[in-house]
Amino acid sequence: MTKIIFLPHVDACPEGAVIDVQPGISICDAALQHGIEIEHACEKSCACTTCHVYVREGGDSLAEATEVEEDLLDKAWGLDPDSRLSCQTLVGKTDLVVEIPKYTINMVSEHRK
Repeated sequence: MTKIIFLPHVDACPEGAVIDVQPGISICDAALQHGIEIEHACEKSCACTTCHVYVREGGDSLAEATEVEEDLLDKAWGLDPDSRLSCQTLVGKTDLVVEIPKYTINMVSEHRK
């Protein structure tokens, strides 16, 4: 099993979380299965950037982003070198530390307060 450590996020997981997952699952699916509500407005079809996350540790172990993912990431809020789309990033055998950004570009989120 691989561990994903989610850093605290005011809405998605205020206390942070550590979850165990099988390699091959996307970060987004892993989070959702464990009650961490990462936004995914396009239903994980790689058509938006609402599931944007920062992989703060372990990112070197991941497959490189596809050209489509890279193109979409250019539109994400707060893009940095650790940015990935969680719906497209498959967990490997190396533990990950993931940060969910404070904002997304989704202006119509049902979860927004």
